[in-house]
Amino acid sequence: MFSKIRDGYIKVAVIGLGYVGLPLAVEFGKKYDTVGFDTKVARLESLRKGIDATLETSSENLAAAKKLRYTDDLNELKDRDIFIVAVPTPVDQYNRPDLTPLNRASSTVGKVMKRGAIVVFESTVYPGCTEEVCVPVLERESGMKFNVDFFCGYSPERINPGDKEHSLIQIKKITSGSTPEVAEIVDVFYNSILKNGTHRASSMKVAEAAKVIENSQRDLNIAFVNELAKIFRLIGIDTNDVLEAAGTKWNFLKFKPGLVGGHCIGVDPYYLTHKAQALGYLPEVILAGRRINDGMGKYIASEIVKLMIRKGRKILGSKILQLGITFKENCPDIRNSHAVDVVQGLQEFGCSVDICDPWAEPDEVSKVYGLKSEKDLSALQLDSYDAVVLAVAHREFAGINVRDYCSDSSVVFDVKGILPREMVDGRL
Repeated sequence: MFSKIRDGYIKVAVIGLGYVGLPLAVEFGKKYDTVGFDTKVARLESLRKGIDATLETSSENLAAAKKLRYTDDLNELKDRDIFIVAVPTPVDQYNRPDLTPLNRASSTVGKVMKRGAIVVFESTVYPGCTEEVCVPVLERESGMKFNVDFFCGYSPERINPGDKEHSLIQIKKITSGSTPEVAEIVDVFYNSILKNGTHRASSMKVAEAAKVIENSQRDLNIAFVNELAKIFRLIGIDTNDVLEAAGTKWNFLKFKPGLVGGHCIGVDPYYLTHKAQALGYLPEVILAGRRINDGMGKYIASEIVKLMIRKGRKILGSKILQLGITFKENCPDIRNSHAVDVVQGLQEFGCSVDICDPWAEPDEVSKVYGLKSEKDLSALQLDSYDAVVLAVAHREFAGINVRDYCSDSSVVFDVKGILPREMVDGRL
């Protein structure tokens, strides 16, 4: 394997071409014979045309991957040396890990992998999941024995949707393998495309744990400032003023309150707590943070309604404009978006909500959440609302005068704290 990597003859397959898998396929496809596998035919057709709907990769970058081809044909995977599995690992309605995509991907690889293959998982999981869940599927489907006939690695993804500064090749990546020799092969393999090198973990479990605590730590820090925001609103002081003052201390961590969604921070902690509970330990701090963050959308909705009542606006049948529905700014991803919770919370009070988001695809918003959205403010029916909510800080919203869309007695609530203070009635 070392000589194949060194001489550029290694054959690679990337299973799953989403936010994580596509950048990997592109970078490896610049150096090695690479197959990008996905079951979504429409996704494959778009990529063949040089279009990435996730906006994580440019058309120029796609074109630069001369050795990459896209397929949904299993036969094209049978000669691969290294498989990289990069499929989603969501939670179900009860916040339990949903390993269905991971099991399916493992089954796919097990059916086609040859003797001596290395299967590297990038999907976020709980510590031990690769060996406890994925390996048995690989053994069953292939009829081969783990660490004798095939091997595994784990290299957790660190993709931050919409972040062009911390792209795949710019970050330091964690690597690991199921044997010391495989760990070295996986490390050399990833280092061949990275600019900032790797950190080789002592085991796959350590690499899995490192990934899941990265996002759990951030989740807890945001939960802390979200709770502070609730307290400071009761006191009657501005949270951003407090954070600005406290931030002058050299070791103060500068987190801001807000909605915590997406496919990582709002999900990954549940994988860790699932494993802890399976071992008989109830993780109180992590779950407390999750409860706070999961409840912020409904909390914001109730605060908006309180402000409307104070300004004499009717609630039942009121018209509200929400700016933004994606899970974060300047990104088209609507998965696990808690901006949706704000809309649903307002609807529970009897409000009618119009949504404008220049990044979100209206068809996707309708399909996933049953909500109607527009990409352009000019497409909306009204020009005056009882309240305007800035839920997502897209760059397109930074320069608009939200007061143009409401009267003096209307409420403007700024979830992200980016609007001029004199323009808003409330913010976190």
